[in-house]
This record gives sequence, structure tokens and C-alpha cells, in this order.
Amino acid sequence: MVGVKFDCVSKVLGQVKAVDNLTLDISPGELFFLLGPSGCGKTTALRLVAGFYTPDTGRILFNQRDQSRVPPHKRNTGMVFQNYALWPHMDVWHNIAYGLKMRRISEREKQERVGRALEIVQMQDFAQRVPNQLSGGQQQRVALARALVIEPDVVLLDEPLSNLDAKLRLETRTQIKEIHNKIKRTMIYVTHDQTEALSMADRIAIMRRGRIVQVGTPRELYTHPESAFVAEFIGGTNLLPGRLEQTPALLVKTEAGIVHAQNDAKGTAGQPVLCSVRPESVRLQPFDGSPTPLVNQFTGEVQSIMYRGDSEEYWLRLAGGVVLRAVDHDQTRKAQVGQRVTVRFDPRDVIVLPQEESND
Repeated sequence: MVGVKFDCVSKVLGQVKAVDNLTLDISPGELFFLLGPSGCGKTTALRLVAGFYTPDTGRILFNQRDQSRVPPHKRNTGMVFQNYALWPHMDVWHNIAYGLKMRRISEREKQERVGRALEIVQMQDFAQRVPNQLSGGQQQRVALARALVIEPDVVLLDEPLSNLDAKLRLETRTQIKEIHNKIKRTMIYVTHDQTEALSMADRIAIMRRGRIVQVGTPRELYTHPESAFVAEFIGGTNLLPGRLEQTPALLVKTEAGIVHAQNDAKGTAGQPVLCSVRPESVRLQPFDGSPTPLVNQFTGEVQSIMYRGDSEEYWLRLAGGVVLRAVDHDQTRKAQVGQRVTVRFDPRDVIVLPQEESND
């Protein structure tokens, strides 16, 4: 198995520094995601690994072997593109076999390898069909089989599910994860879809403006974001601006009132901070007119409600004009638009973060 290392890699495209001093280690056999908004540099980073771009500075290493100036066809990488890129005049079998033909693989070995690839992606019964006779999900599996059949050291996937509908995305996600578990090859997967990354990745690097802002497992990134940008990008969050009143007990003065937190945020009294509270951590109950002396309990007014099938999403206005979003999986509606409610969240669900610009 092959590990991939970015060693202080930078790449300028036009007037933009698409990748800026990128240093990253991807372990052998890992299903690793590059995640971020459009224009953050993730696809450029993937193309640098493939050899489609050459670094302006820094090195790309495969198991400590410098690949920075090695042409794409000598790197032994397999690429899965967003738009499938299948030959429309060839059937599935010949599409998959094309890379082996270019490598002058013997007919016997070609038969064996294509057969194995078809089996891995469960497309044995479709070998004689042409691409326009397949669904989008089936075409994407053929594209994956074509990448796997050359037995690459590294499989590169560039937003492979973005052209699929919601149901097919979910199915294909599961299939790619299962295929990775079978073949145990290093996979680098680019996406802007947080749900995709959280549900599939071994580890994720979140990118912003050409740089990595945090690397970790899905659980680490979700539960311990290191910045407001990461907290918002991974799953969405409420960000309440305020100032630290007290440490290490972590009391934060916000426009809605005092917020209590229980995490190890660093800072000094008077410092501006943001309190991150996930919408699913916010609890609602009808307002009964009594005072709200409990920790992290506030009174709010329902501004809007959105039904989401498995949950309802509430937009609430608290004191000082603070807007809070709550997601409630209990289908019993707590209030109507315009009504007052009591809002609560546990101090353990509050993450105190440095105040920063949170949007690109």
C-alpha cells in the first residue's frame, strides 16, 4: 500500500494561489477526504497528485518517492471523474479494459482483471451494455471499475457523486465504502458535501483558500472544531458572539444573556469569542410565563418552522436580536410561528471558539 505526502506544496493558477504551502500525510490504505467550499483548492490538490499539474514549490511523495515531476501515466494512479468520462461507443467491458489495452496487458490477464473489476463493482450482468443504457449510478460504478482495473497505488475521486440524485448518492456512497474495505487501496476523495465526507471518510482535511484549516476523523471535526469556519462547515451550527467573562469556568456574555460552557477554550477575560451550539443540541418547550433562572435557559419567539420529514427546524429570536436555529426530531410541534418558547442547551454542548470571519 502507498501513502501520499504533500510537502510544502504550492500551485498558482492564473493570479490565484490555488494551493498554498500544503503539508499533509495520507496513510497507506486510507479513505481520505479533501473537503471544502468551491474554490478552496481541493481539486487542484487532487490534480497535483494525479500529475495533471506540477507543483510550483514543494514535493508530492508516494511512500517517500518524489513524484512531483513524474508524468501522469507513470504514477500508477486511477482517476474517477465527476462526469464519468466513459467512451459512448464502447460497451462496459471495453470501457473498463481500455486502460489495460494502453498498457499492453496480455489478453488472458485482461480478461481476468476486467472480470474481477466487474465483480467488485457488481456490474457483471451489464458488461455488454453501452453507457447510454445505464443509470447514472451504474455509469459511476463503471468509471470506478475502470480506475481499479489497472491496480493503481492510489485511487483519486473528484466529486464522483455530484451528478447523481439523492437516492443514488446514498446507495453509491455505501458501495464506494464497501469497495474500499475490500480492496484496501489508498483513496483520496474530493467533495464539498459534508454529509458524504462525514459518513464515508477515515479522515478529512478541511480546506479554505488553498490551505488546510483542520485535519481529523469525522467525529473529531464534528465534536471538536478548532474554528468557527469548521464548526459551520461541518454540519452547521449556531454562533453566538460574546465576550469571555470568566475562565476556566467559561462564562460568556452574549446579547441573549450569559452562556455557560464546559470545554478547554483558551482565552482571557474580555476577549471576543463565539459560542458554537449545534441545532440538534437546542431543546424547546412551551413558555409558561415563569422566570428562567436555569443555566443556559432563555426565552425566545418562533420566527419560522420548516418541516424536514424526520425533524422540524425552528428559527428562534432571543433577547438582543440573537437568532438561534433548533432541530427537533420529536414530531410533536412545540409551538407555532409567533409564539414564545423556552430555549435550553447543555453547557457540555457549547464550544467556545475564537471570533473570526466565519464565511468565505
